[in-house]
Amino acid sequence: MGTYILEALSLICTPLNIVCLFATTFLGLIVGMLPGLTSTMAVALLTGLSFGLPTETALVILIAVYVGAISGGCQSAILLNIPGTPASAATAMDGFPMGRKGKGGLAIFLATSASFLGTLISVVLLLFLTPVLSSLALKFGTYEYFMLALFGIIICGNITSNGHPLRGWISGILGLMVAMIGLDPINAYPRFAFGSTSLRGGIQLIPVMIGLFGFPELLNMFNLDSEQKVSKMSGFEMKTGFKILMRNKLNILRSALIGAGVGIIPGVGEDIGGWLSYWAEKASTKDKAEKETFGKGNPNGVISCETGNNSCIGGAIIPVLSLAVPGSTSAAVLLAAFQLHGYRPGPMLMSETPELLYKLCVYMTFASFAMWLLAMLIAKFTVRVLSIKREILMPIILALCVVGSYVVRNYMFDITCMFIFGIVGYFLAKMRFPAAPFMLGLVLGTMADSNLRRALTLSGGSVAPFFTRPISLFFVIVVIGLILSQMGVFKLLFKKKKGSEE
Repeated sequence: MGTYILEALSLICTPLNIVCLFATTFLGLIVGMLPGLTSTMAVALLTGLSFGLPTETALVILIAVYVGAISGGCQSAILLNIPGTPASAATAMDGFPMGRKGKGGLAIFLATSASFLGTLISVVLLLFLTPVLSSLALKFGTYEYFMLALFGIIICGNITSNGHPLRGWISGILGLMVAMIGLDPINAYPRFAFGSTSLRGGIQLIPVMIGLFGFPELLNMFNLDSEQKVSKMSGFEMKTGFKILMRNKLNILRSALIGAGVGIIPGVGEDIGGWLSYWAEKASTKDKAEKETFGKGNPNGVISCETGNNSCIGGAIIPVLSLAVPGSTSAAVLLAAFQLHGYRPGPMLMSETPELLYKLCVYMTFASFAMWLLAMLIAKFTVRVLSIKREILMPIILALCVVGSYVVRNYMFDITCMFIFGIVGYFLAKMRFPAAPFMLGLVLGTMADSNLRRALTLSGGSVAPFFTRPISLFFVIVVIGLILSQMGVFKLLFKKKKGSEE
């Protein structure tokens, strides 16, 4: 191990690789900040461009842009309530209210530092737990994937609804319904297309995300006076930030483990890691008054989300290396890139090319340091965005929303979707229905749909396997428990038991 790590250190410390590391990390941060540009897109683009470069340089470039893109989305989420990537959607829950209170600089410092720590912890897990944890992913079948999707929507509905979980669940179900539009993933039969060729292609995630989160903010600005828009911006308050991080040691460790665990499960992705980490932190908070501050600018929520989604990076690479099964869409592109550059991920990797694991760990470590330094430099300028007059800021945001929706497929229909779902998001906000479960329902819709249909096909229409397979049964119990707890059933039972004892 020591030999491989020293070799990786000598390779990355060459002038060419250092320049490429910082350049592509910076590119990743910009991609993450701009709505519509995703980490998958960045990694895919650089996979082709890096083909003619030395293998080690190509690996540095791909890892650096991946780390930068996942981390960069927090800044636009905090400052504009427009997540740069789906992975940073959960960060907007508390990050944007912090920005409104004039604590945008502190929120960005906490989010960036949590991203840095989450990535480092995932590197440790990647290094030592690759052969152990990857076996867990093999135990997930169609039944487990469906229950995981349902669990994600229920959790998201709970944590974003401000005491009204039914609203969160309705929002998530609406997202699932929108995900059904287009060709079904098994038989390619058109559903809810109404003869439209555009609808046959389905509703894309990025235009919906921009519409739900960005467009309502544009409309809300019409109702705000310049003085009401945001409190005076504070600086980074690094001393305060470090104190908050020290108080969140357990939160950071727990969120990193959750994120890495989610990353190992193929096809789930960084956004789920952020949401589950956020839920775990909120659920573990015993102080009722503090629990009510989640969604209103609680720094612990920002830290948990960013630690969780960034630790997914290392987690998603674990099944890539050991099983040749990607843990996320970005990891799927990485898998193709590794094969393109002569590596053969899978069960034989540790016997054929074991140095790849240690190189990736070293490159991710350096990329996380570069990300933190560059993000802090960028943030000195981006935090000023809230002090810009709305007459100037609104057209810029609108242009970014339109361009971000268009560049995904270069298709005008996606811009139309952005405006339609922007109006939907505005009315959801007016009726106090959270937008986040809607988006998560759209994210998980295809996974839930295809796996439920496969499960019922395999069982001949019987739902019994959902209750006989251990992991699926675990999710069933948790989902039912969450629903009953939000309906007050357990409190009622506890009161009756207490009354009988008295």
